[in-house]
Amino acid sequence: MGEDRISLRGLEVFAYHGVDEQEKVTGQTFLVDVDLWLDLAEAGATDNLASTVHYGELAEAIQTRVATERWDLIERVAERVADVALADSRVERTQVTIHKPSAPISVDFRDVSVTIVRTR
Repeated sequence: MGEDRISLRGLEVFAYHGVDEQEKVTGQTFLVDVDLWLDLAEAGATDNLASTVHYGELAEAIQTRVATERWDLIERVAERVADVALADSRVERTQVTIHKPSAPISVDFRDVSVTIVRTR
Protein backbone atom coordinates (compact mmCIF):
# COMPACT_ATOMS: atom_id res chain seq x y z
CA MET A 1 0.00 0.00 0.00
CA GLY A 2 1.31 3.42 -0.93
CA GLU A 3 1.40 6.58 1.10
CA ASP A 4 -0.85 8.64 -1.20
CA ARG A 5 -3.80 9.98 0.74
CA ILE A 6 -6.87 12.18 0.47
CA SER A 7 -7.98 13.80 3.73
CA LEU A 8 -11.30 15.40 4.61
CA ARG A 9 -11.37 17.27 7.94
CA GLY A 10 -14.13 18.73 10.06
CA LEU A 11 -17.16 17.74 8.01
CA GLU A 12 -20.04 19.08 10.14
CA VAL A 13 -23.16 16.94 10.28
CA PHE A 14 -26.21 17.53 12.48
CA ALA A 15 -27.55 14.13 13.53
CA TYR A 16 -29.32 12.14 16.23
CA HIS A 17 -26.81 9.62 17.54
CA GLY A 18 -26.39 8.74 21.19
CA VAL A 19 -27.29 6.42 24.02
CA ASP A 20 -29.07 9.21 25.92
CA GLU A 21 -32.69 9.51 24.77
CA GLN A 22 -32.46 13.31 24.75
CA GLU A 23 -29.72 13.11 22.12
CA LYS A 24 -32.13 11.25 19.87
CA VAL A 25 -34.71 14.01 20.27
CA THR A 26 -32.69 17.22 20.09
CA GLY A 27 -29.71 16.05 18.02
CA GLN A 28 -26.29 17.65 17.91
CA THR A 29 -23.41 18.47 15.60
CA PHE A 30 -20.86 15.76 14.86
CA LEU A 31 -17.55 16.36 13.12
CA VAL A 32 -16.15 13.76 10.73
CA ASP A 33 -12.53 13.35 9.65
CA VAL A 34 -11.72 10.83 6.93
CA ASP A 35 -8.46 9.73 5.33
CA LEU A 36 -8.40 7.59 2.19
CA TRP A 37 -5.27 5.76 1.05
CA LEU A 38 -5.22 5.09 -2.69
CA ASP A 39 -2.87 5.40 -5.61
CA LEU A 40 -3.00 8.99 -6.83
CA ALA A 41 -0.24 8.70 -9.45
CA GLU A 42 -2.59 8.52 -12.44
CA ALA A 43 -4.64 11.50 -11.23
CA GLY A 44 -1.45 13.48 -10.72
CA ALA A 45 -0.11 12.56 -14.15
CA THR A 46 -3.32 13.04 -16.14
CA ASP A 47 -5.16 15.79 -14.22
CA ASN A 48 -8.27 13.64 -14.73
CA LEU A 49 -10.92 13.68 -11.98
CA ALA A 50 -12.06 10.20 -13.05
CA SER A 51 -8.67 8.89 -11.83
CA THR A 52 -9.32 9.76 -8.19
CA VAL A 53 -12.01 9.96 -5.55
CA HIS A 54 -14.16 13.07 -5.92
CA TYR A 55 -13.94 14.44 -2.39
CA GLY A 56 -17.01 16.65 -2.86
CA GLU A 57 -19.14 13.63 -3.69
CA LEU A 58 -17.53 11.71 -0.83
CA ALA A 59 -18.41 14.50 1.61
CA GLU A 60 -22.03 14.51 0.41
CA ALA A 61 -22.32 10.73 0.73
CA ILE A 62 -20.89 10.79 4.25
CA GLN A 63 -23.15 13.68 5.25
CA THR A 64 -26.19 11.78 4.01
CA ARG A 65 -25.20 8.57 5.80
CA VAL A 66 -24.47 10.27 9.13
CA ALA A 67 -27.51 12.57 9.03
CA THR A 68 -30.13 10.03 7.99
CA GLU A 69 -29.22 7.02 10.12
CA ARG A 70 -29.54 6.83 13.91
CA TRP A 71 -27.21 4.87 16.13
CA ASP A 72 -26.43 4.72 19.84
CA LEU A 73 -22.65 4.63 19.53
CA ILE A 74 -20.27 6.83 17.59
CA GLU A 75 -18.28 3.65 17.02
CA ARG A 76 -21.16 2.51 14.80
CA VAL A 77 -21.27 5.87 13.06
CA ALA A 78 -17.55 5.49 12.28
CA GLU A 79 -18.13 2.01 10.82
CA ARG A 80 -20.87 3.32 8.54
CA VAL A 81 -18.62 6.16 7.35
CA ALA A 82 -15.85 3.64 6.67
CA ASP A 83 -18.33 1.69 4.54
CA VAL A 84 -18.89 4.81 2.44
CA ALA A 85 -15.16 5.41 2.07
CA LEU A 86 -14.43 1.83 1.05
CA ALA A 87 -17.29 1.74 -1.46
CA ASP A 88 -14.82 3.00 -4.07
CA SER A 89 -12.70 -0.04 -4.99
CA ARG A 90 -9.60 2.13 -5.47
CA VAL A 91 -9.51 2.95 -1.75
CA GLU A 92 -7.12 0.54 -0.04
CA ARG A 93 -7.51 1.81 3.52
CA THR A 94 -9.50 4.41 5.44
CA GLN A 95 -9.20 6.09 8.80
CA VAL A 96 -12.36 7.65 10.22
CA THR A 97 -12.68 9.87 13.29
CA ILE A 98 -16.08 10.87 14.64
CA HIS A 99 -16.00 13.84 17.03
CA LYS A 100 -18.85 14.46 19.45
CA PRO A 101 -18.00 17.83 21.03
CA SER A 102 -21.43 18.23 22.68
CA ALA A 103 -21.59 14.77 24.27
CA PRO A 104 -23.57 14.69 27.53
CA ILE A 105 -20.58 14.49 29.89
CA SER A 106 -20.87 16.01 33.37
CA VAL A 107 -17.37 17.52 33.43
CA ASP A 108 -15.77 20.16 31.23
CA PHE A 109 -14.17 18.77 28.09
CA ARG A 110 -13.28 20.00 24.62
CA ASP A 111 -14.05 16.95 22.51
CA VAL A 112 -14.63 13.22 22.59
CA SER A 113 -13.92 11.12 19.52
CA VAL A 114 -13.58 7.61 18.18
CA THR A 115 -11.08 6.69 15.48
CA ILE A 116 -11.14 3.48 13.45
CA VAL A 117 -8.94 2.15 10.64
CA ARG A 118 -10.32 -0.27 8.07
CA THR A 119 -8.49 -1.94 5.21
CA ARG A 120 -9.98 -3.55 2.15
